[in-house]
Amino acid sequence: QVQLVESGGGLVQAGGSLRLSCAASGRTFSNYVMGWFRQAPNKEREFVAAIRWSATNAYADSVKGRFTISKDNAKNTVYLQMNSLQPEDTAVYYCAASRGTISTMMSGWGDYWGQGTQVTVSS
Repeated sequence: QVQLVESGGGLVQAGGSLRLSCAASGRTFSNYVMGWFRQAPNKEREFVAAIRWSATNAYADSVKGRFTISKDNAKNTVYLQMNSLQPEDTAVYYCAASRGTISTMMSGWGDYWGQGTQVTVSS
């Protein structure tokens, strides 16, 4: 059974940093695109970042230069380092895995999803 388990969310002041982790299990993810999405209250879920196991990556314009996605193949884990956090980054952050491409993930497609972790940035 495929599982994606996020951790690392919490409350941080504006300008602070957090690192989210997504531990994947249940299959080999070497051919998957892994990514992060977020959903703020009363807003649609939006793409944040994605990475292939080959390390090719992509970011939403709103987080470029502040967020960094990375992976540890040995641990089947994907990370999202978030720096210079702002109140508008407040959302539930979801990990996703896709058998498609980075482009399909950027359009919102994921084959598997985690349960989400809350990130709250206070002003």
